[in-house]
Amino acid sequence: MKIGAPKETFAGENRVAMTPESAVLLQKLGHECVIESKAGAAAGFSDKAYKDAGVEVVKSATALWKAADVIVKVRQPTTTEQKKLVSGKTLISFFNPAANEKGMKAAADAGATVIAMEMVPRISRAQKMDALSSMANIAGYRAVIEAGNNFGRFFTGQVTAAGKVPPAKVLVVGAGVAGLAAIGTATSLGAITYAFDVRPEVAEQVESMGAEFVFLDFEEEAQDGAATGGYAAVSSPEFREAQLAKFRELAPEVDIVITTALIPNREAPELWTEDMVKAMKPGSVIVDLAAEKGGNCKLTVMDEKIVTDNGVTIIGYTDFPSRMGAQASSLYANNIRHMIADLTPEKDGKIKHDMEDDVIRGATVTHKKKVTWPPPPPKVAAIAAQPAKEKPKELTPEEIRANEVAAFKQETKTQVTLIAVGAALLLAVGLVAPASFMQHFIVFVLAVFVGFQVIWNVAHSLHTPLMAVTNAISSIIILGALTQIGSGSFLVVLLAAASVFMTGINIFGGFLVTRRMLAMFQKS
Repeated sequence: MKIGAPKETFAGENRVAMTPESAVLLQKLGHECVIESKAGAAAGFSDKAYKDAGVEVVKSATALWKAADVIVKVRQPTTTEQKKLVSGKTLISFFNPAANEKGMKAAADAGATVIAMEMVPRISRAQKMDALSSMANIAGYRAVIEAGNNFGRFFTGQVTAAGKVPPAKVLVVGAGVAGLAAIGTATSLGAITYAFDVRPEVAEQVESMGAEFVFLDFEEEAQDGAATGGYAAVSSPEFREAQLAKFRELAPEVDIVITTALIPNREAPELWTEDMVKAMKPGSVIVDLAAEKGGNCKLTVMDEKIVTDNGVTIIGYTDFPSRMGAQASSLYANNIRHMIADLTPEKDGKIKHDMEDDVIRGATVTHKKKVTWPPPPPKVAAIAAQPAKEKPKELTPEEIRANEVAAFKQETKTQVTLIAVGAALLLAVGLVAPASFMQHFIVFVLAVFVGFQVIWNVAHSLHTPLMAVTNAISSIIILGALTQIGSGSFLVVLLAAASVFMTGINIFGGFLVTRRMLAMFQKS
């Protein structure tokens, strides 16, 4: 099959759906590759680079659409391009099926197959084809770079001879792929980063990246992420009010706000209201990654950067991945290549469109003159459902008291039993052992009992440092060994020397380990 990549006609689009690197790998699957002249120029890929990779370069888009069996694109096809999508051809591209019913019907009537890259199901096997995540990752990174470019201070705090510079405070709303990328970039630049998401299960991911998760003091049963494919679900009005109240509290403190909240096939929820913008400090920056769907900020203007009366910059660009054309093209071309690899299971250059495959079926919107969107849910859940957690039963004061009494009685019974058994054993030993032995033996037993009680009742988090110091101090036994080194018996001298050697290791090792552990908590 011939796989072709036309030059993107959308104004300002710098990405291309095939790179020289991906073309080489596509040819290993048995396919031929063709590209329109200068299609990769905006992303930094010359026609010569494509020719060196064995790609045929054609002069016009018409020639490319005529020559190629499979067309790979970035943007949704225009009306002109849609007319070139004739029977027998396959289009792999972003297609926006939820708002492109006319385009789907036209492709189905023409007998063309359309695979929408934004419809790739979010299951483990399909991660390598997840173009939405690839582009969202770039958008999150680029949003922080754009914010820094419009912010008048450093991200990281500094203390210099010229004065002290406080670190920037960044709030990321929405901890999906774009949000996590923004969090990672902001924290690596030294900013104090806060993050909010309606899914409490992402708090651990946020905190692992060095940011602080913003929790709401609001009791509401969160919808399981498995039910929404990992996306956020629509919140209740009460939850939304609590959320907005929290944002109003944070607005005067933060310097940069990056909003990424989107719900599939819906307008972007309004999360940053006009009064929040007015409460922000002059020089603050808002980057709205949801601008294409109406924006999370009330004042966002799509594809524009505005400055409010109180000096807050609001960025509503919708082409963040395109602003990093080379990187975005490389990742997107790899997503396309993996999709074609799944369509070519025998690596013989022949496309096999298996509608029983979860990934291929989920991404296919038209096939064999039929509109196949929306797809059925995948056989494998996007993410594992969380096991239902049973709420612990709240005990009454009487029940708590009864439990405490029962525990005390059980503990007392255990201790009395142990003491009785120990006393019986001591009595049995005393009946046959000499008096001089019993004096030392009783001291030894009591020492073991006291040591056990001291160590056993220490919290696990303190065991390592406490054990290290205890080992060093308890090695006072070395004094007993030293007094026996001068004994006339060779066996006693040998045992005493071994005791001195081992307890010496205990002493020096104990203090050395403790010193190293304490050093872990020092800044220098």
